[in-house]
Amino acid sequence: MLEESQLKELRDLAFKYSLLNAVKHGGRASLNAVVSKVVGEKPSLKSFIKQLIPLISQVVEEVNRLTLEEQLNIVKSNWPELLEERKTFEKKLPPLPNAIEGRVVTRFAPNPDYTIHLGNARSAYLSYIYAEMYRGEMVLRFEDTDPRIKASFPDSYVKIKEDLRWLGIKWCREYIQSLRLPIYYEIAKELIKRGGAYVDKCNINLFRKLRNQKKECPHRSLDPSNHLEEFDKMIEGAYSEGEAVVRVKTDLEHPDPSVRDWVALRIIDTSRSPHPLVGDKYIVWPTYNYAAGVDDYLMGVTHIFRGKEHMTNTVKQKYMYDRLEWKYPEAIHFGRLSLEGVVLSKSLMRRRVREGYEVYDDIRFGTLSALRRRGIVPEAIHEVIREVGLSPLDAKISYANLAAINRKIIDPIAYRYMYVEDPVEVVVEGIPKEHSVKIARHPTLKTYDEVVFKGPRLSIYLAKSDAETLVQKGMIRLMELANIKFVKHVSNGRTVINAMYIDNSLETAQKNDLQIVQWVPVSDCITVEVLKPFGDSIVRSFGYAERSIERVKSGDIIQFYRYGFVRVERTSAGIRAIFAHM
Repeated sequence: MLEESQLKELRDLAFKYSLLNAVKHGGRASLNAVVSKVVGEKPSLKSFIKQLIPLISQVVEEVNRLTLEEQLNIVKSNWPELLEERKTFEKKLPPLPNAIEGRVVTRFAPNPDYTIHLGNARSAYLSYIYAEMYRGEMVLRFEDTDPRIKASFPDSYVKIKEDLRWLGIKWCREYIQSLRLPIYYEIAKELIKRGGAYVDKCNINLFRKLRNQKKECPHRSLDPSNHLEEFDKMIEGAYSEGEAVVRVKTDLEHPDPSVRDWVALRIIDTSRSPHPLVGDKYIVWPTYNYAAGVDDYLMGVTHIFRGKEHMTNTVKQKYMYDRLEWKYPEAIHFGRLSLEGVVLSKSLMRRRVREGYEVYDDIRFGTLSALRRRGIVPEAIHEVIREVGLSPLDAKISYANLAAINRKIIDPIAYRYMYVEDPVEVVVEGIPKEHSVKIARHPTLKTYDEVVFKGPRLSIYLAKSDAETLVQKGMIRLMELANIKFVKHVSNGRTVINAMYIDNSLETAQKNDLQIVQWVPVSDCITVEVLKPFGDSIVRSFGYAERSIERVKSGDIIQFYRYGFVRVERTSAGIRAIFAHM
């Protein structure tokens, strides 16, 4: 018999390994895995295994009731050295150039005009994990300085943070650019004083003509004091939208015309296009390149992770940095990461929302919210990003590939339930007076539900396709229950199949090569709606699941026997399941 002190030590061990296992497997710990870890650390406990199981099982259930974010926070607070993520990335990702341990600062800088999808999750996760590897910090910065073309969604600021936390990302500092406009004005004045920027009042068509001829704008060579006065007039509202801009001086001979004297600040009529956070308080707004460049310096960013489409932006920003005598961060550019079969374009997603799609988590989207709703776990996305790494090549993965990775993670922990789609009633005669069967909830966790039937007659539902197999082949095996044979069709307003009980012998099933099918008792079942994305549509189907599914929590990922993995949602109308994959 274990003493009280030993029981406490055992419980602490079980709690630690339950959390680690849960974090590794999408938020749900495996009892067998935890028992193995505990006994592996304390071999002397093997002789008390019968006493251990109930206690460890209780701890595992306690941990599984926590959210993944809560689990991660506890692990990071108590045993950060035991997380395997850092070691995994160190093995798979190359070292950063000019990185100093403890001084690396990365940033993830989304535009809150929607939420995060798989493509920009790559930048977020790489920024986070490299900061972790070098014991530095990651900055979260909302880049929302275009209230006209890329207007922010007010709730996107919150939604993005929710998705980052779900992905397991933690940031040290947080900024919102629309609240920093006075800072950008001060830096702009300094840049103008140094002769690195000027106020251009040329008509845009004239400027483009001169730029393409590699000639300077007439205002370019005016004295900085003149430009400082003009910039103050811009801020005060003396000019309307399109009448004046601030440009950074670059090389007019640069082969890329877009680099030549690029726009740093412009006027936006916020009385017509108010910003969701600051309304019409400001009319002079920084462009992406200017605000991002200024903030990277002021926030101490040492390494930038972004797509190769930003390589030209790097060239542009370096001109500004040279004028201000700033050191430019290390910029790592990689290819696009896309997922076949889902919508990843934010502009297209916004348009689809106007057409009736759900806002962030429509299962036809490739947002993190949608993938989470479909039953994809964070670890699957981590693995995809690890495999793609920092490659400059574009990577397109199929949903089938993502599903294969996800299946590997959730299969060891997902409980199994019986579900039949397009149900057909089958009445089985000749059932023994009392018949008891065990339905496995998980094959390796050895968790079962026992179901007792009273003969001699039993009504069950089969999926339509399985009912057709019974009729065509004449015999079928009901999972864990019995071998039955077809007798006849009965129709009294609805089609019912009559069948006869043969036996419960596996030998009979093997000898006759019987198909093993899932089934649901007519007297003890519950209606479940299943949603599947299919191109631009969502297929909605209804079927019956065994009553024990009512124990499943909303958000749990389970497997329907011979159907696939689903994520359960509870609604006011009952239970809905989102199909994940086979």
